[in-house]
Amino acid sequence: MKLRKSLLKKSQLYLILDRPGFSRFSLKKISCLVSGKEIGLIQLRDKLSAKADVLKFAIKLAKQLALTKTLLIINDYVDLAVACGADGVHLGQDDLSLKQARKILGKNKIIGLSCHSLRQALKAQEEGADYIGIGPIYATATKPEYKPIGLEVLGKLKNTIKIPYFAIGDIHAGNIKEIITAGARRVAVCRAILKTRHPEQAVKRLYRSLT
Repeated sequence: MKLRKSLLKKSQLYLILDRPGFSRFSLKKISCLVSGKEIGLIQLRDKLSAKADVLKFAIKLAKQLALTKTLLIINDYVDLAVACGADGVHLGQDDLSLKQARKILGKNKIIGLSCHSLRQALKAQEEGADYIGIGPIYATATKPEYKPIGLEVLGKLKNTIKIPYFAIGDIHAGNIKEIITAGARRVAVCRAILKTRHPEQAVKRLYRSLT
């Protein structure tokens, strides 16, 4: 059994499988991406498919990752996280509360929360989140409804947030050094890996920048 929270603390690169972005990626392809051990977490984020179909894929993905050191996180759907045996769930500000999610998942599962300000990050930490995703740092096509919050917040988090925090929002090889300089050593990405011609190389490039 994975030591979930120990692995979380060591993780620096977080891949979000966002549909339709990952539609061309087979389970075998995903397995290749995690084989080098650079990716600490994979989040399944599928708001387009029927929940029954999301569950079917989640079960297969959970089995694929079970023997690796890559954690599986399900976006939003706490019930599916339980049903597929995922390592945890990622919640938005308007989703189920941390307290409610913890009651369902128990103390050993991971709960992450999307935050868009220092205030939200501090509240998430106080309420028992295991990690936060902070952003979007830059404008992103994945969530165009959110305005970018910029780099300054990362410096504020550095001295106040003790749980792992992942910068998110159109982060890629071309701007990752700005993220690190601003105060983050963990990033969550989607298109920077899924939309490249050589995703395995993109994984290694991003990871090298973080370590």
